[in-house]
Amino acid sequence: MPTGSGLLLAATAVVLLGLGWLADYPELVAVGFACLAALLLAAAWMLLRPDLAAVRDVRPQRVSPGEEAFGVLTLTNEARRRSPPILAGETVAGRRLQVPVPSLRPGQEHTANYPLPTGKRGIYQVGPLTIGHTDPLRLMQVGKTYSTYSTLYVHPKLHRVEPVPTGQTRDMDGPTSSYAPQGGVAFHSLREYVPGDDYRLIHWKSTARTGALMVRHNVVPNQPRLLVVLDTSPAGYTDNTFEYAVSAAASLAVAAMRGGFPLELRTTAGGAVASDARGDGVLAAMDLLSAAERSPDDPGLAALPAMVTLDDSVSLGVVTGEPDPRTLSVLPVVRRHFLMASLIQFSERPEAWSTGLPGIVTLMAHSVEEFVQAWNKLTRTS
Repeated sequence: MPTGSGLLLAATAVVLLGLGWLADYPELVAVGFACLAALLLAAAWMLLRPDLAAVRDVRPQRVSPGEEAFGVLTLTNEARRRSPPILAGETVAGRRLQVPVPSLRPGQEHTANYPLPTGKRGIYQVGPLTIGHTDPLRLMQVGKTYSTYSTLYVHPKLHRVEPVPTGQTRDMDGPTSSYAPQGGVAFHSLREYVPGDDYRLIHWKSTARTGALMVRHNVVPNQPRLLVVLDTSPAGYTDNTFEYAVSAAASLAVAAMRGGFPLELRTTAGGAVASDARGDGVLAAMDLLSAAERSPDDPGLAALPAMVTLDDSVSLGVVTGEPDPRTLSVLPVVRRHFLMASLIQFSERPEAWSTGLPGIVTLMAHSVEEFVQAWNKLTRTS
């Protein structure tokens, strides 16, 4: 199809031919026919469209805001003739990126790298890829679209913070719970034997007394779990404070996993990622928060009661903005179900200051840097 230059040249040819015929001016007619000839040659050039195989990759696929990420485009000429110089186009985050590709001989491969935008947290689709073929004068252009897509994850920015406090020391002689992971060294109770139990755990005195095989139920002692909840409702946030909250939730989640705490990370929109004490869920947690967005359908902190479990060894950390005080009143209601509860709020208003909630460790910050400093000071001295 004609480009803008091609359309202009076609209009010029028509005008020149018309004026030359009306004015009986053969030079104008000759120039008009020259314009038409250029268009015909450009159309003929389009018949020599390239036959290219294209493979795109994103390296690295996961980055933090501002880190470098590149699209890596590998093109192979599968035709029996040399391909003309072409222009490849990619669409990323609403932006159109142009990648020039030189002429390739039959079977030749060419790899081109181009930077991807990573300035803002999010999950970005790279593609589709369009291979544009044009004539040397840029009068005609045809394009082939490859319906292949890649994904770029721009993770929230992480900060070094202390995990959500539990109010307990982590020692091997601490209290046990029936919800604690099995297989530890701490005795919790006796129970009936089930197939698969270790015979060495059989308690013979109780077995003789009850007439049924009884085994020791050993658990890992004092393993508090952490629940980090990010409020993803639009109430009480600005664009900046929401990004602060996402970064804080990500930092708390990663701190918990690196500290060996079993963790559940949730958003009030329903997103959830769980990690055991080995800390295997860092990438899943960061991917979840990369996609976090505010939604008018989000229930906000009203979703907290549905997150309460029967496990009495969970510590809660809530990250939010500056919602209505009536919304915050749900925290004291659910507080009794947790070992400890913490509330982190973000506000851009200089005069904003939290008055605190009964039984809740509360912190108000005006930036994520202020949060990091105040949170580490608070948790290390508590």
